[in-house]
Amino acid sequence: MTPRGPGRVAVVTVVHGRHRHLWLQQRSLAEGAVPPDDHVVVAMDDARAAWWPAPGRRPHVVHLPRTDERLPLAAARNLGARTAIERGADLLVFLDVDCIASPGLVLAYEEASRRPLAEGAVLCGPVSYLPPPPAGGYDLHTVHALATPHAARPSPCPGDVVVDTDGHDLFWSLSFALTPQTWERVGGFDEAYAGYGAEDTDFGQRAAAAGVPLAWVGGARASHQHHPTQTPPVQHLDDVLRNGRLFRERWGRWPMQGWLDAFEERGLVRRTPDGDYERADAPESSVSATM
Repeated sequence: MTPRGPGRVAVVTVVHGRHRHLWLQQRSLAEGAVPPDDHVVVAMDDARAAWWPAPGRRPHVVHLPRTDERLPLAAARNLGARTAIERGADLLVFLDVDCIASPGLVLAYEEASRRPLAEGAVLCGPVSYLPPPPAGGYDLHTVHALATPHAARPSPCPGDVVVDTDGHDLFWSLSFALTPQTWERVGGFDEAYAGYGAEDTDFGQRAAAAGVPLAWVGGARASHQHHPTQTPPVQHLDDVLRNGRLFRERWGRWPMQGWLDAFEERGLVRRTPDGDYERADAPESSVSATM
């Protein structure tokens, strides 16, 4: 067992379905060089999430209903953070349910949080994408060698920590860590966002506005499990428009520009004279306020 510091580390995972992904994530955490002290799972309208314990520490499951058809991702992460802090966490590690933790992820985040250069930063680990699993499923001993790093985000060498004071647009919520003090300084996630998109981009801007830097942690690697997706995410069109409009009100610009351009190319959305986006099948010049 690798020595660790005196603080308590809690992993926070929000989930709706994807139970096999959750099970493999739990296994990866249990078999890591340093397992977390706590694993808080926030089940969003998902009573079955507690039925999938893997070997190792059994997660602490809290439930969050949804009040409409949208998944409350921002509210779920906030609930997970509050729960972990109440249970004594000194470091919060957020890990999406699709992500498999590398053996050194928890220890790398913990060590980075104690480095003076990264003090008070939002710590971000590299996330790579996996191909579809073989017939027998992913092998935790070899899976990370199969992953392809994301080309648009920093990926320092293991052991390196790179502080970034102006790259907050690159923040994403798949894998990150911070102390409770930094969490309070940023203010958590804005719960006005619901459903797919922009809540993590907003969090990055909230961190920038609070003067909180990002720090890219080379050893905190995770691999994103493959699952079918649509590109662009047509099934989330209304959420992208709703959350994008909210982000524009907050920060003066549209996020998710690549998705919006792809929707526009497909004739699914159009620009309005005031710079807004709306569904192409909406009445001309009507901006639907669905917030």
